[in-house]
Amino acid sequence: MPDLVTREDRDGWTLLTLNRPDKLNALTVDVFRQLRGHVTDLRSDAGIRCVVLRGAGRCFSAGHDLADIATGEEVPSRGWHSETLRMMEKLPQPVIAAVHGHCYTGALEVALAADFILAADDARFGDTHAKWALTPVWGMSQRLPRRVGLATAKRLMFTADMIDAAEAVRIGLAEYSVPVDRFDAEIEALAQRVIANSAFSHAAFKRLLDATDSDPLDAGLQWEVLEGEGVGPDMHERIAAFTSKAGARAKGTA
Repeated sequence: MPDLVTREDRDGWTLLTLNRPDKLNALTVDVFRQLRGHVTDLRSDAGIRCVVLRGAGRCFSAGHDLADIATGEEVPSRGWHSETLRMMEKLPQPVIAAVHGHCYTGALEVALAADFILAADDARFGDTHAKWALTPVWGMSQRLPRRVGLATAKRLMFTADMIDAAEAVRIGLAEYSVPVDRFDAEIEALAQRVIANSAFSHAAFKRLLDATDSDPLDAGLQWEVLEGEGVGPDMHERIAAFTSKAGARAKGTA
């Protein structure tokens, strides 16, 4: 089987690439099977401190392969796609969806399972379930309202409208956008900014935010105090490195 999702390990971070460019990276069971394999491997890889998911060629992904839907997919179990995305979402490493070009329906469900979305300025997003008389089963109904608010999620789901990167940023679907000719450079720079910080803190943040999502404020505050993981093993090393550099600067020897 060809590499439908490739993994490229860089210095402290990993680039996963949806790799069906001739089919606009349309999502099949085999694509998900390979994505799931990479996610499983990454969970226990302490050398990787950030994961970026993108698409090869012209776009992130045009969405669920309609030919697969029409012919009937052989899914390993009910809810298997959703489970795979939840596994990705629960990785200890920050996961960034880097979206250029098309990101429709199933592809948007995949991107929403990342911690946040970086968009190229040519990105286009949309949920077309209603266009095909389908309902979401990969997480759209839960993650989209949490990201953009209930009314905006309803608007996007009811109309099947396509929106551009600027609108995606405005409504909070994407965090920010960059010109497509700077997209690769920004992916690298963003990953470097993430991995410069503590992997302990990142994993703890993700567990804390996931555990308290939608909780009442007082319950979340209590969880933060009582269940938070406190001090990481690299705290003293990081503070010592900072104070050493600050002292050197003060002496004019930096």
